[in-house]
Amino acid sequence: MNLKAVALAVLMATLAQQAQAIGSLTDISIYDRREHRTLPVYEHDGRYYVAGRPGNEYQINLRNQSGGDVLTVISVDGVNAVTGETAGWGQTGYVLGAGASAEIAGWRKSQDRIAAFYFTRLPDSYAARTDRPDNAGVIGVAVFRRKIEPPPVPYPAFGREDGRGYYDGGAAAGEAAASSALANQAPAAPRSDAPERKAMRDGSRLGTGHGRGEYSHVTYTDFERATEAPAEIISIYYDSYSNLVAQGVIPSRPPAIRPFPGNFVPDP
Repeated sequence: MNLKAVALAVLMATLAQQAQAIGSLTDISIYDRREHRTLPVYEHDGRYYVAGRPGNEYQINLRNQSGGDVLTVISVDGVNAVTGETAGWGQTGYVLGAGASAEIAGWRKSQDRIAAFYFTRLPDSYAARTDRPDNAGVIGVAVFRRKIEPPPVPYPAFGREDGRGYYDGGAAAGEAAASSALANQAPAAPRSDAPERKAMRDGSRLGTGHGRGEYSHVTYTDFERATEAPAEIISIYYDSYSNLVAQGVIPSRPPAIRPFPGNFVPDP
């Protein structure tokens, strides 16, 4: 699939290695911009979770660990973070060069502006405000490798008396046409429907808001995918700390009761 994709102007900036990053081809971590820290990742029943604090802005940090270019299609609450469409694999995203990093801090509004991501109660989330609340609470990144064209192979020559050769390109042209006939759309990202999330009241769940505008410049570039399906999909679920404790994702902590909290007996 050949499409226009967004290339960050700051692709070559290097992010510090994050212990909480997950992913193979591309490292993904969630950074709380208000508290200036990478959110710890909790693994539970094969899923990865982070705890967000309502009102805090955050960003998705990406680092390309592969030896070639990758396209990262980013879904936040089931919505494409670049186009605002209901997220699908066949849509556009951000291109990272080999070893490059990027900070995705908001919904793309233009080549120069974004609306900041921030954790918020579900009714205030962008997904809910655009009548798509079902997949709130999950960040997904679909990673595609760039298609590498093989070197041209000479076709058999049929001799002539003058020593020149004929090259039959008919069969090759037919094969090229068939291989370029890729689907324009891919299946939509799977919905998050864990039973414990269904049991939560909508008002207590977290989603991602459409926040303040800020400068973030990008340019366009061409990117042809090596495969129709992603080479890798990373999913990070999120909710408030208290909700994750209630769901059993984060173990509850007993109160800090100490047998010797002081020295002498004070007056009552």
